[in-house]
Amino acid sequence: MSKRKREGSPAGAENGDVGGGGGGGGDVGDFDLSLLEAVEKSQSSGGIEVLDLRAMKKLVLSFERRLRDNLEARMKHPDAPDRFADSEVELHDEINRLRILAGAPELYPDLVALNSVPSLVGLLGHDNTDIAIDAVSLLLDLTDEDVLEDNDDPARALVDALVDNNALELLVQNIARLSEADPDEAAAIHNTLSVVENMIEVKPAVAELVCERTKLLRWLLGRIKVREFDGNKQYASEILAILLQNSAANQKRLGQMNGVDGVLQAVAMYKSRDPKSADEEEMLENLFDCLCCLLMPLENKERFIKSEGVELMIIIMKQKKSAYGSAIRALDFAMTKYPPACERFVDVLGLKTAFAAFMV
Repeated sequence: MSKRKREGSPAGAENGDVGGGGGGGGDVGDFDLSLLEAVEKSQSSGGIEVLDLRAMKKLVLSFERRLRDNLEARMKHPDAPDRFADSEVELHDEINRLRILAGAPELYPDLVALNSVPSLVGLLGHDNTDIAIDAVSLLLDLTDEDVLEDNDDPARALVDALVDNNALELLVQNIARLSEADPDEAAAIHNTLSVVENMIEVKPAVAELVCERTKLLRWLLGRIKVREFDGNKQYASEILAILLQNSAANQKRLGQMNGVDGVLQAVAMYKSRDPKSADEEEMLENLFDCLCCLLMPLENKERFIKSEGVELMIIIMKQKKSAYGSAIRALDFAMTKYPPACERFVDVLGLKTAFAAFMV
């Protein structure tokens, strides 16, 4: 499975959502701005030329101030977006300035020590979805595999802090309010999946944590069942395969939510036709990877039989489309150490189809 990441181009923050109440954009109460006051005063008024600890503290201080100003403006004028629109634009700009931190991953432990991660994560719940999209894009930059390469300890420090501050929950919750009809929001969904994948690369335990704590598995299952093919459907199939490949807990969890039948439905779209592109072909391979992983636990083999998975695989074999070899592989997983699947295969004349395949 290859990684494909697409950066979104979040819309400007000028159009602040009309939010009720307190803005939900991260608690800065625990961040002591006074700790950085002296640093800021000691810096020149010019731009940051070298990213070191002092420069990073200046960046973080500026961000925390803009976030505080925005939250206060939203609380004072919840029904008057024009009264906090300027602070939203300024916050948007500050978030984008923080992207430079990706150029110095060795400073991530210091970023965590400054207690700024809660504020960064809190942006994912901001009332203005444009700000939340900015936050996703920032997290994608900070966790990019090229950035974190050869920086194992700093990477773990950041990912641990993200997990501890409920980043997984907020990332998945944010997906639920985004619409793929909007190109920027569709890109943000793709970027969200990338952040999750990057976190798994650094901390493999995230693969089970995200399934325990969020509804990501259910969202992915629904996404792969959508008939139309696009980049997000392909990426959803890839992330689902990653979550299942080394986790018996996730395999059983998805099986319990009717996942075997759901993956079979996604595969069935190709029982009599081939994918139309290389990307769609890769997605189909991902779907069969998911199916084979699901067929590891015995209880899912039983679900496979009840959902007429054996019959579907035989139909795919008879059609001799591109999924032909994958269907044989799925049957192998289903019948290994499970006599009921072997019996069903014989009962529905699967041997006839298999012999024809092997005689070619």
